[in-house]
Amino acid sequence: MNSTQQVQHLVDFPHADGSQGYAFTLLELLAIPAFVLDARGRAIVWNRACERLTGASGYEVLGTMDAWRCFHRDARPTLADLVIQQRTHEVAALYDTHARPCDEPGHLSAEGWCDMPRAGRRRYLAVDVSPICDGSGRLKAVVETLRDMTAEKQAQIALEKLATRDGLTGLANRRCFDDTLHAEWQRAMRQQQPLSLLMVDVDNFKQYNDVYGHVGGDDCLQRIAGAVAKEMRTNDLVARYGGEEFAVILPNQSLKGAAIVAERIRCRVEQLQLPNLGAAQQFVTVSIGAATALAAPECDPSQLLATADAALYRAKHMGRNRISLTRETEKILSQAYGM
Repeated sequence: MNSTQQVQHLVDFPHADGSQGYAFTLLELLAIPAFVLDARGRAIVWNRACERLTGASGYEVLGTMDAWRCFHRDARPTLADLVIQQRTHEVAALYDTHARPCDEPGHLSAEGWCDMPRAGRRRYLAVDVSPICDGSGRLKAVVETLRDMTAEKQAQIALEKLATRDGLTGLANRRCFDDTLHAEWQRAMRQQQPLSLLMVDVDNFKQYNDVYGHVGGDDCLQRIAGAVAKEMRTNDLVARYGGEEFAVILPNQSLKGAAIVAERIRCRVEQLQLPNLGAAQQFVTVSIGAATALAAPECDPSQLLATADAALYRAKHMGRNRISLTRETEKILSQAYGM
């Protein structure tokens, strides 16, 4: 007889002391954290594994209707509470991954982060609930079992980070940039907002590498990456586009605003005062091309990228250590924004 069946026996025959004691003993000895709420939401079982996971003893929880306090700082129902209160439609809003029905009717599974205030550590838990009904189908209790999947979740996050982050600078990588640019283009089109892009290239970087070696070059790129990142708003994205080139996506930013950000980046890099003995300039500098588009169905983000690239080429051609807009972009945006 499994644990759910034992609780069924406990609920159906509350006066059968021997069966009740056996059911409690079985649940107490389960290695899997588990607790049981009765039809009113009152905790009637809180096993030892659950005590170890939450840091809350059964003495504190049994007989109360606030088992949620063991998992969250702010009031919110457990998955078992949602079943008892017939609020399962709220599960998707309360858990990181949407709840999915199990094979048996009424059984639910969900995953999410829990504060675990008593244990003093945040945990990612997989939760399964099983309702227990009497012969007439009336709900008698709900069993909730828990699995600590924090290590697995952290490993998943680390892998996802590796897939989207540049290993040297910690910035977004080219893949993340491409995906974000496409997503921001679609959003700009829906919301009818401008989307700006900066292409940032380190001036005379080959000469820098020749003098300071690849280790020195890596350090240079890391410091420039940090300087660029410091000028970003929450919704902006800075990525290492490739080699010594960086790209900055500025959602809902006019060309004038993009030019201001670009100039701040240029000044911040210059203020690093990284010596560059292999170039005419005394210190490492960057050239920046800026472009802005009003997203439309007949266009695509590759055109914005091409325009920013052309502006960068112009900045290089004009002597480096400067920002530039293509003449075509300047003309179009001056009409659109009255610049």
